[in-house]
Amino acid sequence: MIEPISTTPFGRRSLTFAMLAGQVASQRCEPGASVNKWQVFRAVCEAKKKLGASDRALGVLNALLSFHPETDLVEGEGLVVFPSNAQLSLRAHGMAAATLRRHLAVLVECGLVVRRDSPNGKRYARKDQSGDIRQAFGFDLAPLLARAREFEAMAEAVRGERRALQLLKERITMLRRDISKMLSFGPEEGILTDWQGHRLAYQEIVSQIPRTASHTELEPIAQALAQLAQSVRKVLENHVKTQNPSANESHSERHIQNPQTESHGFEPRAKKAPKQNVRPTPETRKKPSTGYPLGLVLRACPDIAHYARNEVSDWGGLVDAANLVRGALGISPDAWQQACATMGPVEAAISVATMLQRAEQINNPGGYLRSLTEKARAGQFSAGPMLMALLRAAERGQRAKPS
Repeated sequence: MIEPISTTPFGRRSLTFAMLAGQVASQRCEPGASVNKWQVFRAVCEAKKKLGASDRALGVLNALLSFHPETDLVEGEGLVVFPSNAQLSLRAHGMAAATLRRHLAVLVECGLVVRRDSPNGKRYARKDQSGDIRQAFGFDLAPLLARAREFEAMAEAVRGERRALQLLKERITMLRRDISKMLSFGPEEGILTDWQGHRLAYQEIVSQIPRTASHTELEPIAQALAQLAQSVRKVLENHVKTQNPSANESHSERHIQNPQTESHGFEPRAKKAPKQNVRPTPETRKKPSTGYPLGLVLRACPDIAHYARNEVSDWGGLVDAANLVRGALGISPDAWQQACATMGPVEAAISVATMLQRAEQINNPGGYLRSLTEKARAGQFSAGPMLMALLRAAERGQRAKPS
């Protein structure tokens, strides 16, 4: 029969409610209960913030568990470990004695272990004649067995909070991306609203995001971003609704496969005007105002030929290829239509062809085309100078090539 052991601390250490709670918990072990000591240790590590245990205190607990000879903690089978401070310090990676005592006190206060102090404060075990331990003085690991389910529940709660926080951070990231892109898209497309006000509201919300934040801190920020995103999206959706007829027409144009119906009215063989977003007029059927032949345009801007459905043999083919290129450059249908209406489809196509040839030098093709359109509206733009500059660059490149 195991003799009763004093549960009060040795020396000047006073009894605390935490010590009593740990002792009560150790007595709640169910008969025959067992648990893998490393599994419960992992649960304790995950729940350390809820338990109030530090990383270094858990390092000491890991060292204490290593002195238990079995993998499982089993009720009634020697759960008291009694290493000396020197041995415990070695397994705690050389922790100083004063630091070791401080972290052992933390483990007791957290209810993870119970002190079983001997009359003289030393840690040891008494055995009977058969070699079985009758009394052991040291640290009782019974609370880990008795509270194993509690620790696992706490760890699961921590994992749930971590998953929720991760999802919230991902939501905030996506909202920030959406709002940022919409705030760039709207002004570029000339949509009228208070973009500066939206931008200031966005910056105000984002400035409130801390470097390390909890779920409680991030939730109102996510809600504010969602409301702002909804407001900006509503502005864009209303604009789309007002532009729906032309958008549907442009959509139909992209799916026409008959080259004759895609003609822009510049081919002598064309028998009827096409149905598309750039409608030909008597003026647009004429040669472009630049006065440059098609061959010169293709020599200055050879890249556009790669985008044509067929060989570019007339002005209609050039306009058709430019309409495809503007989508590849990210130029909106509205910007393309404005350019065609202001400078004429051929002049607009030549402008797009020159932009394609200098694509690496143009950061915002849509905004650049709108700028050219405004200059053309004021009578201050012609595609001729750009063509000649490209021709001179091409000729210099040809002369620079080794023979």
